[in-house]
Amino acid sequence: MSVDTIMDSVDAHGVNLVELTGGEPLIQAASVKLCEALLQKGYTVLVETNGSLPIRLLPSGCVRIVDVKCPGSGCGDSFLLDNIDHLNTSDEVKFVISDNADFNWACNFINKYQLHTKTTILFSPCIGRIKPAELASWIVESNLPVRLGLQLHKFIWGDKRGV
Repeated sequence: MSVDTIMDSVDAHGVNLVELTGGEPLIQAASVKLCEALLQKGYTVLVETNGSLPIRLLPSGCVRIVDVKCPGSGCGDSFLLDNIDHLNTSDEVKFVISDNADFNWACNFINKYQLHTKTTILFSPCIGRIKPAELASWIVESNLPVRLGLQLHKFIWGDKRGV
């Protein structure tokens, strides 16, 4: 779809917030142009990215929700460290935690790069591998300034794709 076609579709929905997600939106060549067009029309724009591509390309005003893949994901080395320098207080960094090793790894990553001084941090449980209550207790015990983020679509629709 062209940016104009997407804009027409978004305008027809009568919303004020748009989130680009699904796979990796920054792979799409027109993502930056789409963000610019949405911002210009006054939309709140969220971009959820896996963190493997440069977020500095996104226009000012976009809220970047950036995944840092933990080792338990099998993609633990995919995060582009340069992205840390381009985070701001309106952005979010998300870690999906699979086990206690991932939790400890994420805590060390946050402390090493002082992420808690730059942006909001979310820890989400990997459904089927760790219970939300267990992750919540680790967060409370650690006293780390992070939020528990539940992937509500997984509670509502399970593993159904496209929702």
